Amino acid sequence: MSVLMEIAMFPTDVGESKSKYVAEVLKVIEGNGFAYQLTPMATIVEAESVEELCSLVPKMYKVLEDMGVGRVYSVIKFDIRPGKKNRLKQKIASVQKHLQK
Repeated sequence: MSVLMEIAMFPTDVGESKSKYVAEVLKVIEGNGFAYQLTPMATIVEAESVEELCSLVPKMYKVLEDMGVGRVYSVIKFDIRPGKKNRLKQKIASVQKHLQK
C-alpha cells in the first residue's frame, strides 16, 4: 500500500520567516526513515500505512514545541492507495508523460 500525506506545519507566533522551523520538522521525517518531497507550500511524505504517518505527526509537533513555539498551524491531507508503491515519483512521471504528447 502507498499512503501519501501532504502536511504543512509551522509556527504562527515567530515572525515572518518559517524556514528554520520547517527544516527541523523535515529532520524528524528524515530521522524516521520516510521518503518525502518538499514543495513551496507543504511537504508530501510517503509510507506504507496511515498509522505510520499518523504517529509521525506528534513527533513533528514536539520538535516545534521544544523550539519554544507557542502556536502551530497545520493542515494534513491523505491519499491512500492499496497495491501501489513509490507514488512520490510515479505520480509525477505519469503527468510528465502526458505533457510530452
